[in-house]
Amino acid sequence: MRSILVTGLCTLHWGRLQYGNVGNYYIVEPLFRQLSKHFKNYKIITTFQMDDSFIEKEHIEVLPMEFYYSWNNDLDLQNAYHDVENAEKFVHHQSSCALTPYLNVLLECDYVIDVSGDMWGDNAEHVGHNRFIVDCLKMKAAQILGKKTILYAVTPGPFSKREEELLAREVFPKFSLVLIREKVSEKNLQQWGFPVDNVQWAPCPSYLFEPNASYKSQWTQWIEKSQLQGSKVVGLTFGGFNMPQGPYDMWPRENSQYDNFVTLAEYIVNELSANIIIFSHTNGFELPPEFKLKNGRDFLILNQFYNILLNKQATYKEKVALIDEPLLPCNLKEVIGELDMLVTGRVHASVAATSQYVPTVYIEYDRNVIYSDKMTGFSEQLGMAEFVCNPKNIDELKKKTAKCYYNLSSVRKRLQHEIPIIQKKAEEVFEEIKKV
Repeated sequence: MRSILVTGLCTLHWGRLQYGNVGNYYIVEPLFRQLSKHFKNYKIITTFQMDDSFIEKEHIEVLPMEFYYSWNNDLDLQNAYHDVENAEKFVHHQSSCALTPYLNVLLECDYVIDVSGDMWGDNAEHVGHNRFIVDCLKMKAAQILGKKTILYAVTPGPFSKREEELLAREVFPKFSLVLIREKVSEKNLQQWGFPVDNVQWAPCPSYLFEPNASYKSQWTQWIEKSQLQGSKVVGLTFGGFNMPQGPYDMWPRENSQYDNFVTLAEYIVNELSANIIIFSHTNGFELPPEFKLKNGRDFLILNQFYNILLNKQATYKEKVALIDEPLLPCNLKEVIGELDMLVTGRVHASVAATSQYVPTVYIEYDRNVIYSDKMTGFSEQLGMAEFVCNPKNIDELKKKTAKCYYNLSSVRKRLQHEIPIIQKKAEEVFEEIKKV
């Protein structure tokens, strides 16, 4: 049976793709569903660590995570180099070469799809040491064996370490196809001197993720009640990458770090006369056998922010709500779809909103904390770049929030035109992969 291997830097410990960063699940579920739809006679195997219900529902086979990366720094790097060496030996001396488990999987595969998001470069180091080098070596081994390698849904770069850059320059041109999520990535690659002959733009599969239309809760009721009373409801979310001081997982934080976000929230309530619902776009969880969802890292930040607001003025409690429980991605997307507007520092929260025609203001990541062009790229492809803000510029935050708020109808119409085009392109790209 023909097969496809889905691997890459999105390989994480059990549960993290499903129950951690909500945006990850927006990507993963549509990805596997589209592969099943467009590659009907293929077995789909992956190093992504999904739970049994997902495996059964999406008809996939999960490999041990250690085939790709195990967070054992020296051993992971050693194994990756060993994969490359053995692949080269196998090509020249097939009968006398003992293959690694990863190489045995590669030999079965017709396609190797590397799903790495914005980690294909320096940002991989936030997830694990030497992770980017390992990924490049894993792809190099597949390329040596003559496999069709696809770098999918990627926001590449930057590449500040010379060793990593040289390896990236070796591997990148040998990808059969590179599918960038944002058109700005092609400009970046050209500026960095990478060839772009194999590069195509395709929107992130997260635009295809479906909300749970039947979900009702105290949060949807709060939004509905506010709207019935004549108040627009603005969603607000951000995290450590938007804060003025890093690292992104710093804790605890000084109240002063929230000054711009507090000023913005007060502006929305007092000047725009809107209500606010604050929510986290990340979750945490307890591992089995006592598995349960719990609030994630972003919630700590947003809970502190909420309490700063209430301490400034107790009456804000009537106008501002905090979602204080973890929500499944399909349920959270349904909540987001009920909003009149969203202000977000999480890029896939913007996808959840705009894909449901909710006007959105984008807060960039602070580049002192992490380099990312995601907000620019995701907004540009929808004609929404005018609503991208620097989190350190409070005047810009207020001005662009007001501009979006006072033009909700026209922005919504813009999204109603653009989103079906984006969604069609996000699905059509799987036919492009088949042409490789």
